[in-house]
Amino acid sequence: MANYLGSIRVADSFFVPLGEDRWLATVHTTGPWDERAQHAGPPSALLGRAVQRCQPRADMIVVRFTTEILSAIPVGEVEVQARMARPGRSVQLLEAVLNAGGREVALARAWRVLRTDCPDTGPGLVTPPPLPETETPPVPGGWVDGYLSAIEWRTVRGAFGEPGPATEWTRMRYPLVAGEEPSPLERVLAVADSGNGISGELDLRRWLFINPELTVHLFREPAGEWICLDAQSNIAAGGAGLATSVLADTAGPVGVGAQSLLVTPRERRPG
Repeated sequence: MANYLGSIRVADSFFVPLGEDRWLATVHTTGPWDERAQHAGPPSALLGRAVQRCQPRADMIVVRFTTEILSAIPVGEVEVQARMARPGRSVQLLEAVLNAGGREVALARAWRVLRTDCPDTGPGLVTPPPLPETETPPVPGGWVDGYLSAIEWRTVRGAFGEPGPATEWTRMRYPLVAGEEPSPLERVLAVADSGNGISGELDLRRWLFINPELTVHLFREPAGEWICLDAQSNIAAGGAGLATSVLADTAGPVGVGAQSLLVTPRERRPG
């Protein structure tokens, strides 16, 4: 255990390999709500990594990726396994599972399709604003640090902790796994789960916005380190909500992220 804790303190990546599909989540994965639980972005990216390495096909692209968050994902040892659920020459469905403490804590399903000679018809989504020149560190506001500092934030509109839509440019400060360049899919998944956090419509001091899933649709792979989230949340009376984010790189839109939400008072945490 001492070696694990030492690795967490000095890690230069989100995850440290332990062998045999096992990984140690470092402090960089720690979510803003609880120091014991990961932000869903890094484990989603780790599931994406496993999916891409399952019977890999360079002539295919992942066009939809969904992470089902079954419970809080602990900051500690996890195990990831992936399998081909539906093989095919032009369309494939892959699945991956994340285990911690002997139980499943997250599941992922991904569709990938064959790359073809289809022409580019131009994006129908809104072009992202230019990348700001200066960083905009999130205001602590009582949040747990870890993931927040492991991502570089450059704000275009909105602000952490302030209700309303928000547009943020983001960049991973560390690789997902030491010694590896993050793939385009990993870069998107590492930050796409932040849409509900930056665009909350209610006071974050009084309300929780819990997403049991994250779904990302991509029509092209992003290029470069920067990913933009143009996010907004819609909340109805009764506790249900939906956060959506237009995802882009510096060349333009690449897809859309969506999160179903349970909106609940902080003093009444669900079991």
